[in-house]
Amino acid sequence: MSETYTHICRGTCSRSITIEYDKSTNKILGIDVVGGCDGNLKGINELIKGMDMDVVHDKLIGVRCGPRPTSCPNQLALAIEEIKAQEK
Repeated sequence: MSETYTHICRGTCSRSITIEYDKSTNKILGIDVVGGCDGNLKGINELIKGMDMDVVHDKLIGVRCGPRPTSCPNQLALAIEEIKAQEK
């Protein structure tokens, strides 16, 4: 059964990221990003579909966009952290 979670982005061109995931398998089913670099974010969506959320988090946490201290991929990792925190 799929669930969704929406993260409000901070410090990026993207405004929000909605993650659709399967709680029972910990797999990402897809993401929908409002704003940001359309092609890059569509590519990220295709790459992470079916991946374990913890693996995605570990790969993307800390990624920066130019001089910014964050990026859309980093915001996605932070959204996964928020999902994990609310499940506890």
